[in-house]
Amino acid sequence: MASAGHPGGARALAALALLLNAITWGVSWWPFRQLQNLGVHPLWATAVIYTVALVLLLTVRPQAWRGFAQHPGLWVLLVAAGLTNIGFNWAVTVGDVVRVVLLFYLMPAWVVMLAWPLLGEKPTGPSLLRLALALVGVVVVLKTPDSPWPWPQTMADGLALMGGLCFALTNVMLRRLHQAPTSSVMLAMFGGAAVMATVLAQLGVQQGLVDALPPMASQWLGWAGGLSLFFLVGNLGLQFGAARLSASATSIIMLSEVVFASASAVLLGAGELHLRTVLGGSLILLASLLAAVSFGQRPTSST
Repeated sequence: MASAGHPGGARALAALALLLNAITWGVSWWPFRQLQNLGVHPLWATAVIYTVALVLLLTVRPQAWRGFAQHPGLWVLLVAAGLTNIGFNWAVTVGDVVRVVLLFYLMPAWVVMLAWPLLGEKPTGPSLLRLALALVGVVVVLKTPDSPWPWPQTMADGLALMGGLCFALTNVMLRRLHQAPTSSVMLAMFGGAAVMATVLAQLGVQQGLVDALPPMASQWLGWAGGLSLFFLVGNLGLQFGAARLSASATSIIMLSEVVFASASAVLLGAGELHLRTVLGGSLILLASLLAAVSFGQRPTSST
């Protein structure tokens, strides 16, 4: 068996770290639902979790905000990352988890369309094929016998699609902002989720659409604190693994999130595997897999 100091052992450890991140996001729907059962709306849960992360970041890197003056694109990243977390966390709390995760993973298709205007990367033949596969997949998932058009059937469907689009924008902006300080990038991502979720939650309370944050109680604070730690560990796993494996390997391993989410949701009764969902989801995952493999065909530099 390879030791951690051996190259093979290091790669295995990196792969396990990425799997940890995938598991974190794949099963995060469950603690969010526990919080909702305790009266904490997913908007408030997102706000509390990322506010904790934001405070910790600013405690360690108090000058992180200075990067926003030199890199205005961080403001776009802030909005995109905030809406990504809001869309995903809210959707998996209230919707069929299997459908939500599959629709969210249209991200590679959205990247094809966003990379051209934002990065100057014109779509290639293979990228257009991946886009077509993903879009056919989403049509199959969304089209039901009761609906004449393949349109989102629930709020969760719409939130998942919105979250996936914003996730794609987040990834494109991360590539565009590769020269920005890491602490500033993290500030934009944590701050976006914390601030935007708080603002939307407050607006929802004023409009009577969202319940107010319940009084502090050890039960829901324990869940929120545990979830904050859960996401922190998962994020560390992502950074550790992505820095030691190729982009293609990282992308393929991260697709396991769909497996963890689907399996846990079906086992716990939070999702169903209809034939239509399986067929459409297979096309979406195939498009994502082809996008991941394409990274391995490009010359890359180590970071």
